[in-house]
Amino acid sequence: MKHGILLAGLAIFIPVFLGTSIVYFKDGWLYLNEWFNWHTLSSFDEWNWALLGKGFAISLLIGLVAVAAAYFCFYGRYKKIWHKQKIARMFISNRFLEKENVTKESMFSFKDRKVTKAKITYFPRAYYQQKNGYIYVRIAMDLSRFQKRFLELGEELENGLYCDLVEREMEENFVCFKFLYDVRKNRIPIDQVTVKNGSMKLMKHVEWKFDSLPHMLIAGGTGGGKTYFILTMIDALLKSGADVRILDPKNADLADLETVMPPKTVFSKKDGIMMTLRKSVEEMLQRSEDMKKIPEYKTGENYAYVGLPPVFIIFDEYVAFMEMLDATEKMKALEYMKQLVMLGRQMGYFLILAAQRPDAKYLADGIRDQFSFRAALGRMSETGYGMMFGDTDKTFIFKDVKGRGYADVGNSVISEFYTPLVPKGYDFLTEIGRSVSEVQGASATAVASGSVATGTRDVEE
Repeated sequence: MKHGILLAGLAIFIPVFLGTSIVYFKDGWLYLNEWFNWHTLSSFDEWNWALLGKGFAISLLIGLVAVAAAYFCFYGRYKKIWHKQKIARMFISNRFLEKENVTKESMFSFKDRKVTKAKITYFPRAYYQQKNGYIYVRIAMDLSRFQKRFLELGEELENGLYCDLVEREMEENFVCFKFLYDVRKNRIPIDQVTVKNGSMKLMKHVEWKFDSLPHMLIAGGTGGGKTYFILTMIDALLKSGADVRILDPKNADLADLETVMPPKTVFSKKDGIMMTLRKSVEEMLQRSEDMKKIPEYKTGENYAYVGLPPVFIIFDEYVAFMEMLDATEKMKALEYMKQLVMLGRQMGYFLILAAQRPDAKYLADGIRDQFSFRAALGRMSETGYGMMFGDTDKTFIFKDVKGRGYADVGNSVISEFYTPLVPKGYDFLTEIGRSVSEVQGASATAVASGSVATGTRDVEE
């Protein structure tokens, strides 16, 4: 596979070129014996050079067109061959092979002499597979002297194949690297973001399973798509019937939702934000006591098992808010945050925290480690990526695509991530207001139905 692309191209070009030549010169083949007698061969001035040149040019052109058509029609197969060629050349350039010199007699020499050539005695066994949008590269663990290096090839393959390493798994006699290829194709529109069974779908292959992997941390500078991502999640959560509370200390885009959200759910002032954090902690602790009194409650089960709705506290510009507080207020806010992230999963209280840069001093005491889903959007510095994901060998590449970044969905593997696609001109205020009205209308209908049924039973009794 060292010259896989060239060989594949020649395998298409040569048959087409020869076939075209045969068809073009079909009349001339009847006089083949005459053409190739000694007299004809020695009389080159009698040849029809214009005809030969035209036939050669036409055959060459049709052969090249056939190769180009095959490239566009079978692009997927071309990419497979290209990837295999890259892997083969990586093995060769890294000298993952063994050679020995072999001496033998020359077949093309008029004199008796021997020539020495290098013969490959060892080359790694590797297998390439594409399946369900993933690329699998398996390399044999054959106890060669290169085995330790084979285990470390994940990053090189990731960068060389231009895809994201999702998993490295040891199989019997093989190490298997699993990559997600062409991640952007897995981006979904905003109307496909759904929340059900304790999980939120964010890409075709990515879900935030908040029931088991609670709390989300989002980082990103201006223009990275952070605000649209948060608004998308707010809309989906409201449609699912979740209790959503919004904190926007900069009184920016999220604060505008106060006009369409239920009363006392959107806060931008310091006192309102601190009150929301305090009340959320108190309600969470009270819910813990109330859950145990429900007949259906079982030890180890969570809020959803007893039919309680989840509560999402969406906190934008968290670091900026902490910078506004004095020392005493910071201690109180950190204590509230710590209780929410440590105890919130079972009671159904989840944090979505957003900041331009997740400063470690405001996510100390193990708070950051409790954020299972972490997304870094837009352009960030190496220090910023370190604050988000900790020490990692991941190579971060910036692409000028709004809503694009990297995410750890809770499996400690950092992959390329695209936020749901928002159509041009989409009005979040209108859509979120409609979602709130629909949920409130459904709740009112359910309450009214329950009241009528209760009244009927009372009359019958």
